[in-house]
Amino acid sequence: MNSAKCFKMFFKLSWKISPMYIVLLLFSTLASSGQILINVILPKFLIDELLGARQNERLLLFGAIIVLANFFFAWLTMTMKRVMDEKGIYMREMMNHLMSEKIMKVEYSYLENPYYLDLKERAVFASNNQSAMENLILSVGKLFNSIVTLIGLLVVMFSLSLVLVLFLLITIVITFVAQKKFMKYQQTFFSEIIPVNRKYGYYVGLAYDNKLQKDIRLYGMSPMLTKRVRQYNDEINEWFTKFHTAGGNYGGFLSIINDLQAALVYGYVGLRVITNWFGSRIGIGSFTMYVSAAIKFTSSVSTLGEQVMSVTQYLSYLHPFMEFMELPEEEKVGGDLPFEGNVETIRFEHVTFKYPGSEKQVLKDISFEINKGEKISIVGLNGAGKTTLIKLLCRLYRPTEGKIFINGHDIFEYEHRSYMKSMAAVFQDYRLFAFTMEENITCKEPQEDIKQASELLDKVGLTEKVKTLPNGIKSLFGKSYDEEGIEMSGGESQKVAIARALNKEASLIILDEPTSALDPLAEAEIYENFNHLVGDKTALYISHRMSSSVFCDKILVIDGGVISDYDSHTKLMEKQDSLYYKLFHSQAINYSS
Repeated sequence: MNSAKCFKMFFKLSWKISPMYIVLLLFSTLASSGQILINVILPKFLIDELLGARQNERLLLFGAIIVLANFFFAWLTMTMKRVMDEKGIYMREMMNHLMSEKIMKVEYSYLENPYYLDLKERAVFASNNQSAMENLILSVGKLFNSIVTLIGLLVVMFSLSLVLVLFLLITIVITFVAQKKFMKYQQTFFSEIIPVNRKYGYYVGLAYDNKLQKDIRLYGMSPMLTKRVRQYNDEINEWFTKFHTAGGNYGGFLSIINDLQAALVYGYVGLRVITNWFGSRIGIGSFTMYVSAAIKFTSSVSTLGEQVMSVTQYLSYLHPFMEFMELPEEEKVGGDLPFEGNVETIRFEHVTFKYPGSEKQVLKDISFEINKGEKISIVGLNGAGKTTLIKLLCRLYRPTEGKIFINGHDIFEYEHRSYMKSMAAVFQDYRLFAFTMEENITCKEPQEDIKQASELLDKVGLTEKVKTLPNGIKSLFGKSYDEEGIEMSGGESQKVAIARALNKEASLIILDEPTSALDPLAEAEIYENFNHLVGDKTALYISHRMSSSVFCDKILVIDGGVISDYDSHTKLMEKQDSLYYKLFHSQAINYSS
């Protein structure tokens, strides 16, 4: 994405969030430029009057205009700053909100793709750590201010000499050529240092991760981590030493150009006061005006250069953000057919799948059918493709080849929101949030469905546990921001996740390793009540414990990405050379011993 497109997208996004902020920014810029030009031009008339007729009325008039103008602009600047600060906070928060909202809406497949994961991290880093969006807006305002000020000053200087203006324009061109060269170097520098900085951030992050502290202590990894952090820190310092040296050389060159501008302008204006070599002499009032204009011109050119660099730099920071914001959203992918009623049939038809960026086929020509109300266990060795199959059914990925049908329609023909309402899933890496237990189950505001939540907690066997909690079902999960938050065991948390899945008005329930954190007794309890909990809903679940398959109507056995068997437990146990038979007996022997 080029910088022009990035800036256009950013402007549209900013205007969408707050048009008033953009208008106020432009107005503030014009006001600031106006104050500079007034202080350059008006003192000329006061000085000319002091050295000329010295009429008291005119002296008071010019003095009053200067004072009142500065008072007005000072008041206006302070007022605008207060309003802009308030609007700036709103803009920053809304940009962060848009980013978080986009992450939750973007197609899930992007969030498991290494390239887009890296893109997301760089986008979040630009937003949270570099304040790129806020700084870009401010830099654009300052850039516009410098341009307006320079145009006004050039008009003032033009009244003195066209040749002088041409000379100043030449110095501006030289300055921009130097800036463009340094900006190119700067962009190359930051793009090349990102991989090193990412490695440094990764190892620093390990030291801050509470979940890793046990392993760090048990295996004495602290010296190794410290050495790695120092190694990348030294490498980054070497990079920045070169960068700041180049920056110093560039800054020195700009200083020479600025000094040359000032010297020639001062010399020219001074000669116009004492000689008529380049035209008629000018008065002391004009002298002060042109000298003041020259001083402001030099500083404005310097500011203009700095802001051009800042805008370019912040735009480069925002490239990942804008690229991420362009990614398609789940709800906009697929058809517009509303999903109505229950899941009657599920049919995989010659489905093959490989993850983006990989040539390995995780699933190969998968075909099977499930009918309403059936309980299906999906078993197989690690890496066989069990969870991938579920992800395809949940529309988290598209099949590479083949199609998946529900109720006779390709699942991507359905409108996304209504389709997702038809199913509930508990994955092995499920998450509970820092909400109350009630909110984690209902996914609604408190009190909306507390009775249903209580009934489900009873069904999954957590009623007694809830009674022991200080705030019962209103207890907050985790201690992220509340010391009174509760901590639950893995098995208890998993039961809450199962209750959340059952709470959803879905006719298809999917459980991926639903009892992986439970002890054998708790596992047996869940499986014994499973049919009762699910009722007449269709259920799919993945488990490494073969005993769970006994409760199912059929077992789908996946071996190396292909279906090796699909039948009931009884019939599969008759095939003594099958993978299912071997897995079941292997676990049975371990449990019995």
